[in-house]
Amino acid sequence: MTYSPFFIHGADRPSRWLITCDHASNLVPPDIHGGDLGLPREDTERHIAYDVGAYEVSKHLGELLNAPVIAANFSRLVIDPNRGEDDPTLLMKLYDGSIIPGNRHADAAERERRLNMCYRPYHDALAQMAALPHAVIVSMHSFTRQLRGRDPRPWHVGVLHTPDERFSGPLISRLEAEGDLCVGVNEPYTGVLPGDAIDKHCTSFGRPNALIELRNDLIAERAGQREWAERLAPILQDALDQSGL
Repeated sequence: MTYSPFFIHGADRPSRWLITCDHASNLVPPDIHGGDLGLPREDTERHIAYDVGAYEVSKHLGELLNAPVIAANFSRLVIDPNRGEDDPTLLMKLYDGSIIPGNRHADAAERERRLNMCYRPYHDALAQMAALPHAVIVSMHSFTRQLRGRDPRPWHVGVLHTPDERFSGPLISRLEAEGDLCVGVNEPYTGVLPGDAIDKHCTSFGRPNALIELRNDLIAERAGQREWAERLAPILQDALDQSGL
């Protein structure tokens, strides 16, 4: 079968929402280092390779919100679609204690090849979808409960946001109102990363958005994935209603 660097679900769904999932897959395309970056299976199945559970949550959330979903179909270790093209972490050679053998000798020419094969086609497709009138963009991610050698992270869910808080502000308030959630605000990462997917497709165009990080042990299995999608759908709609956008 012909390789495609992205998936699109429900392209014709009519709601204002656009759900994106940058780190949906741990796939290494066949033309990249023979389809194998030389990692043991345990590394290909953890957070360094992709955002565990995020793709399944995204798909179900898209169904519930009647929204299109676009997801990258390559591992973040091949090339990271949530980084700018000039970001030094675009092509990682060491991540959370694991050396990436297939990236060890990747030079500028290999980086450009991967940009053309994976990164740029995904962003071209995302740019077309993000240009829908009045789009509200929700970028779905997941994070590991504990990095090697670090303290456990307490948050169940994080919202990363830029200075534009028209939508993210009401969303944070609505999540905090749930009462049983530990909500991270720009945790476990900052919401301002020049050149990342939100910057490229939202900040530069003034489009309302939020990046949601779910702790991956909560969505590693199907039950948790569906539970979180079903919990987030009305929360997102409430936040949008409260925003007045």
